[in-house]
Amino acid sequence: MEFMKSLGKGSYGSVDLMRLTKPNGTEPCYSLRREFRILSKLRNCPRIVQTLGPMSSGVDDYGVRVYKMSMEYAACGSLASFMETRTLSDSMIRDFTLLILQGLVSVHGHGYVHCDLKPENLLVFPRRVGGLQSTYELKISDFGMSTKAGEESEFWEFDSPFLGTPLYMSPESVQEGVAEKALDLWSLGCVVLEMYTGEPPWPFADSEDLMPELLNGNSPEIPQSLPWDARQFLKTCFARNPDERGSAEELLKHPFLRNVSDQKKVIVKRQSVVVLESKDSTKKPLRVKILPPKPVQFKKSSHKPLRLKIIPPKPPGSQLVPV
Repeated sequence: MEFMKSLGKGSYGSVDLMRLTKPNGTEPCYSLRREFRILSKLRNCPRIVQTLGPMSSGVDDYGVRVYKMSMEYAACGSLASFMETRTLSDSMIRDFTLLILQGLVSVHGHGYVHCDLKPENLLVFPRRVGGLQSTYELKISDFGMSTKAGEESEFWEFDSPFLGTPLYMSPESVQEGVAEKALDLWSLGCVVLEMYTGEPPWPFADSEDLMPELLNGNSPEIPQSLPWDARQFLKTCFARNPDERGSAEELLKHPFLRNVSDQKKVIVKRQSVVVLESKDSTKKPLRVKILPPKPVQFKKSSHKPLRLKIIPPKPPGSQLVPV
């Protein structure tokens, strides 16, 4: 293969454009094939970015082997870029946390640990109701580092003991190199904290400065200005004992998310309701007819006070029963 140019660089890898001298018989990189396999298992799962069709490959006009994995488009970009242009409200942070947890329930339910949960790997989609954008939806993406729960990650190395991005790694993953579901819950806490503060969870630019904090079992600082239930939620995510973090399903029941609902909100106008009762009400179901409210009308009188006339309900046997 002949190097042509660099396309980009991430925390643990880079993307280069190569010219293949023998394009036939080549295979996509291992992490890409693994990511496609995992996403195929998570197809139609809620809050997971979806692949569209099979993975394909070909050679372009320059003799370069190109692999394509078609995925749905996130019009609002990543959560990281989304937060650069606005300050998230408390209610939006709770909504986003709920959506992330719903995605983690799907991931963990299939026996995987994401291992690199961070704002850059959470995609934001506009959600529309009645043709108008009403809110946003989050989906988890980038499963290149995902590992079967309980297995040692191949990305863990003695001189670089991080399964994913250092700022979002848990203490036990750094010490043991084993991917457990509790790792994603620690990373979730880091993401929630960053949504509140607008800053990374740790004030370190170098992973060497972060390492002693994690090895000592320390957690990111939680500001006292955060709501009480939010602080309790973060303390659960940052529990030193991974077992005390619970599971993604259990965190969905935390008081922090008690009043959060991602269901569509419908505004119902007050209306008058009249129940039409059948003569034989024991055999036929009741029918409900919606009538628009009528304005109250009074006779015009310039001298006499208004009088209110009370109409008693109709006796049994009438077809109209007011409710």
